[in-house]
Amino acid sequence: MPKLATLVEKIRSKNAGPFFLTIDIFCKSDKIFNKVCNQLSEKKIAKMFNCEIGSLKKFEITSLKVIKFSLPRPRIQGSTLDRDMHGAAWANLLSDIIIT
Repeated sequence: MPKLATLVEKIRSKNAGPFFLTIDIFCKSDKIFNKVCNQLSEKKIAKMFNCEIGSLKKFEITSLKVIKFSLPRPRIQGSTLDRDMHGAAWANLLSDIIIT
């Protein structure tokens, strides 16, 4: 069964200010875009990142074949307990999701 990272062009994450993160999934084709959109629900991602479903937002940008998730950071950027100052490591957590 294919993992998300093998199906898509790129997965990246970054800061969206000191309080939020954004995760972008760049798909190779419309077919893959539709498949990934259908299988990565807000509920699934919220559970994976342990955040309230109401605080997570999903954007499907069809013309670019991009799926974007925005969610609150668990720690304020740069705070004592922040382990990922730039928000770059969050993309790796999605890489191994199985897409059927």
